[in-house]
Amino acid sequence: MFKIKLAGFIIEIRNRYDFVKKQCVDYVVDDNEKALFSVEATDLDIENEQNSTEYNFDKGYLESVCIYRNIAYELPKHDAFLFHAAVVEVDNNGYAFTAKSGVGKSTHIKLWKELLGDKLTIVNGDKPIIREIDGKIYAFGTPWCGKEGYNVNTSVELKAICFVNRGEVDEIVPFDKSKAVSKIVHQIIVPKSSDDIVKVLEMLDSFIKKLDIWKLKCTMNISAAKVSFNAMKGGQISEN
Repeated sequence: MFKIKLAGFIIEIRNRYDFVKKQCVDYVVDDNEKALFSVEATDLDIENEQNSTEYNFDKGYLESVCIYRNIAYELPKHDAFLFHAAVVEVDNNGYAFTAKSGVGKSTHIKLWKELLGDKLTIVNGDKPIIREIDGKIYAFGTPWCGKEGYNVNTSVELKAICFVNRGEVDEIVPFDKSKAVSKIVHQIIVPKSSDDIVKVLEMLDSFIKKLDIWKLKCTMNISAAKVSFNAMKGGQISEN
């Protein structure tokens, strides 16, 4: 058993395997901290997770997946939610890129890193936590961050979200906010209770109203990063 601070919340994790504690090493806090809630993964959780995939994973890894899912179920009770997205920070502004698995959001943030170098921080590569604090939308790094391991124990105020799609040319356009909730809801873990579902929908509504929303069609070339950065940041890097 150990405690972590995640998105400002103290969470007690009751683990059976060492994998998850090693994974969370940068987020561990003193045992004397008072936990907001506690999570664990049961044998049945781990068994069901293994049965949901064709791959034979280590039980420690499976426990970690289940624990984060159970954390995600608790988050809406505290006005937060897990978002399947990659988040980067440039000049104190956060940009979230979301897509179906395998489309290329991780590749796209690598292109941003190639383009911007040390000016850019990858806050989380796959599963950040989103909170609204004092009317501003923040993304928080977490140790659950995709196979590349991109994560920093920090937070950033979000400026924009971008739906990433593959294309033969690089182009980005504003996305209709009235249609954004139906797309974003596929990139979160839906809560179990109807009350929590309502809370998440309310958060998403606020999330969308306060952020710029974009739709990107892109290649896997550096030109794609230039096009999306120019639009989302404000046109500071030439495409030439």
